Amino acid sequence: MVDKLAQDYSVDSAVMKTYGRAEISFVRGHGCWLESEAGEQYLDCSSGIAVNTLGHTHPQMVSALIEQGKKLWHVSNLYRIPEQENVAKSLARLANLSQVFFCNSGVEATEAAVKIARRSAYERGEPDRTTILCADGAFHGRTLGMLAATDRPIFRRGFGPIPSGFEHSPLGDLSALRAKMGSNIAAIMVEPIQGEGGVRQVSSDFLVGLRNLADEFGALLIADEVQAGIGRSGSFFSYEFSGIQPDIVAVAKGLGGGFPIGAVITSKDVGESMSPGTHGSTFGGNPLAMAVAKVVIDIVSEKTFLKDIVSRASYLEERLVQLYDNNPGKIIEVRGRGFLRGIRLADDFDSSEMVGSLRRAKVLAVPAAENTVRLLPPLIISREEIDFLMDRLKFVMTSD
Repeated sequence: MVDKLAQDYSVDSAVMKTYGRAEISFVRGHGCWLESEAGEQYLDCSSGIAVNTLGHTHPQMVSALIEQGKKLWHVSNLYRIPEQENVAKSLARLANLSQVFFCNSGVEATEAAVKIARRSAYERGEPDRTTILCADGAFHGRTLGMLAATDRPIFRRGFGPIPSGFEHSPLGDLSALRAKMGSNIAAIMVEPIQGEGGVRQVSSDFLVGLRNLADEFGALLIADEVQAGIGRSGSFFSYEFSGIQPDIVAVAKGLGGGFPIGAVITSKDVGESMSPGTHGSTFGGNPLAMAVAKVVIDIVSEKTFLKDIVSRASYLEERLVQLYDNNPGKIIEVRGRGFLRGIRLADDFDSSEMVGSLRRAKVLAVPAAENTVRLLPPLIISREEIDFLMDRLKFVMTSD
């Protein structure tokens, strides 16, 4: 999404202008706060778009990165990487799955998930089972392949022809989805909470229905946890609230806490469909990435840490509901789960402009589809910092 207040960005730069950048840059960060070049402090409720899981310059992450950096940075996947094997074991255990492929970003993870699903069908003797069913409003990344996985024209315009092999169905409508199922469907791919799509949370019943339909028609179920995973929902993976078991899970963003990393986690049968040469990544899973990912996983997967997330996120939800109650006609709905929250505004108000207003009030947020302001604070945000956020939100809502 483009911040309308930042479209006049005109700094003489060789950087391609694919973003509507705000005229501000940051020089350091600590915890949930960022400091600008001018020395001003901002509460970061965007987390680099759901990336800075443990905030900025977390001491354990800094120590892990420095320690590993003194020993070994990169060797490629032509050799064993013990650190990678340890992280893979942890992810597989947490997902109740078996095998892991490492890459560098969310879109690489979703692309790999699609490749793996199709290859799995091929190895089962079903080479025509290639179509991936996605939800309306989905966002799985910006490569040409993942542009086909979204139905939103704003991301596709000017990049045709769009690859075939993807179909879409209304989010939450199992009857419509059933009508599209058949022997050509390799997998259903779903975000348990749509982030870019407007912070739309999928119901437990719908996720259970997806699992049942996939089983009935011989397809796989892919959970795109790139934005909502790694504790952001209050559970390590956001699909856990429904009790389902996906066949493939794509993760990235928060897994590295700020260091580029992505991963695909699969069941044993699905993972074993991939043999040497079927997929690869030069940088994926290198020792530096594994060092910081291990810290994130160890901290976030602790039951006490997740329980504390739920407690503080419930407090945020209570405050957001109060904001909704006190602003009739301005807020249509408070959405999301955990620390992936959305404030859907009435049509008379613009989410991008509100993000700009919040920035001037020293809070960083992110716009999303359906005129929604997205709040993605680090998972370590305190109740006092939530109070600061809500005071700023109240000020902006009453000023605009």
